[in-house]
Amino acid sequence: MSAAIRLLYIDDDRGLSRLVQKELGRHGYDVTCAPDADAGYAALQAGVFDVCALDHYMPGREGLDVLPDILDLPSPPPVVYVTGAQDGRIAVAALRAGAADYVIKDVSEDFTALLRSAIEDALLRRRLERENELAQEEVRLARDRAEAMLREVNHRVGNSLQLVSSFISLQLRQLADEGARSALREAQVRIEAVAHVHRRLYTSSDLATVAMDEYLIGLVEELGKSVGPGAGGDETSPRLTLRAEPMRVTTDQAVSLGVIVTELVTNAVKYAYAPGEGGEIRVVLETAAEGRAMLTVEDDGPGLGDGAPKGTGLGSKIVSAMAGGLRSTVEFDADHPGVRAQLVFDL
Repeated sequence: MSAAIRLLYIDDDRGLSRLVQKELGRHGYDVTCAPDADAGYAALQAGVFDVCALDHYMPGREGLDVLPDILDLPSPPPVVYVTGAQDGRIAVAALRAGAADYVIKDVSEDFTALLRSAIEDALLRRRLERENELAQEEVRLARDRAEAMLREVNHRVGNSLQLVSSFISLQLRQLADEGARSALREAQVRIEAVAHVHRRLYTSSDLATVAMDEYLIGLVEELGKSVGPGAGGDETSPRLTLRAEPMRVTTDQAVSLGVIVTELVTNAVKYAYAPGEGGEIRVVLETAAEGRAMLTVEDDGPGLGDGAPKGTGLGSKIVSAMAGGLRSTVEFDADHPGVRAQLVFDL
């Protein structure tokens, strides 16, 4: 058997209060009556009620005077406003002040039926609101747990990739063949490009997207340490510069773009300038038309020459594969005196 609905009926009309107590009591309500606003407010402070019915015209404080105080209680019940006035402005004012519903009172049986209907509707809305709040809280907790797990995954992936990079460093010390050492260094730089995405995701509040401009700042800085001036004791290595507009991309896009930048920059370092010549390699990320963006890596070297791939061609294959994942291709600007590689992709 369900518990009785605990109703506090605040009204200075004692006859009508007794009628409400009698009629609603027949329907299983537990009705407590208060003769004025102050007594009703004190009862709400002292006891627990499921719902409150509040009259408008009362001696001392009117219903609209005490309604804000009721709603400021720690856990206020829904309030059904009761008035005998035919002026709809009072009912509108009560609803705007936070009342759940209103009923025009009279001494007929219709009044108690309408009051009971309004009370039950108000209680139903309150129950649905609470269920919705609980559901939203459960969703929030589930999301927080998933985000925590995803951060941990990114943390562990980043650590694992860093461990692989450390293994490569150890292997490099054991190799005398410069070709093998160069291949391992390039592999290490590629691994670092991917690891950098996961490290950024681990510390970011947004696990779905990456601030590509901030990611490129860190990536270009890391590349500068590996291939820029001072790397390997060579102060004449090309200088890397970056100009990136703020934009967010998905995690997969960030990985693909990071690998492409790494390959193009590494290729430019190897082939754009003669040993000891120095020079500049520029990385530019900017928005394009219609929700797209453009990545540019360029140098001021001799250009592509005959256009035949230099080295093993593995870097070109990696760039093509990463660009395909972005549903795009890398285009080379034939009018640029050096090499200008450009990639346009959807945001």
